[in-house]
Amino acid sequence: MIKRTIEISGRGNHLYISQGSLGIRQGRQIVASIPLEDIGLLILDAPDTTYTHHVLWEVLAAGGAIIPCGRDHHPAGLFLPQNNTLQTQRLISQAKAPLPLRKRLWKQLVQSKVRNQARVLESGSATAKALRNLATEVRSGDPTNIEAQAARKYWPALFDDSFRRNPDGAPPNGLLNYGYMAVRATVARAICGAGLHPSLALHHHNRNNAFCLADDLIEPLRPLVDREVRRLWREGHKEVDRETKTALLSQLTAEIEVAAVRGPLMVAIERMTASLVRCYAGEQKDLELPILCN
Repeated sequence: MIKRTIEISGRGNHLYISQGSLGIRQGRQIVASIPLEDIGLLILDAPDTTYTHHVLWEVLAAGGAIIPCGRDHHPAGLFLPQNNTLQTQRLISQAKAPLPLRKRLWKQLVQSKVRNQARVLESGSATAKALRNLATEVRSGDPTNIEAQAARKYWPALFDDSFRRNPDGAPPNGLLNYGYMAVRATVARAICGAGLHPSLALHHHNRNNAFCLADDLIEPLRPLVDREVRRLWREGHKEVDRETKTALLSQLTAEIEVAAVRGPLMVAIERMTASLVRCYAGEQKDLELPILCN
């Protein structure tokens, strides 16, 4: 089932639960009612929005993730569901995953990311060819940092030679940040839904980051956001606003291929995460990783 992304913006919104649905009211007027089971991601991006603890509990209990944003419209936190009945068993497998396994899976993620970066560029371009070649050189654990080598070629080809990828940098960095935020939250939700812990990673290990595993698994998906941001940038969009938010959030239902099956990104993320569970359990060796569709 494809889950919906609900963004609460504008002023004067009140959220409530009624008959298994999330209601949105402005003053005395009911403006929307969404079945809880349909909600995959709830983004709270309006400082004066009001809701009760009951709303948070019901959305999480139904399997949705919640992102409250600050005045700068950046995520201030992330609430994730914890309702997998096999969680203890899977957490043990995750915690005991040996280093060679984690390094091998990280290699696969880097290869997938670099190949998807090549797909975003013109297929016959010199940079796309160079990226495809680099993907074949990734070794277990990526000790030569092919990921960074690819990035140095990729970003100038995607935008221009003056662009620098910096979360605090000039446009279109803000658009990239917003798109990555939505995908990262969806990945984190899938991780928890699969009974895994988002802090126990394959590669990322920043002690101040509670979502290191999400940052591992998002890597092959970043080029999907990059491609949409490039389109917006070429059309003259520079800032995060209602129009660009809608375009970036729509990528959560964009078609993507995993294990020779095409479907929406949200489903692909769940399939990728389920394959990670099987890798931890020793049931398969390779992750089922996303391939960008044209």
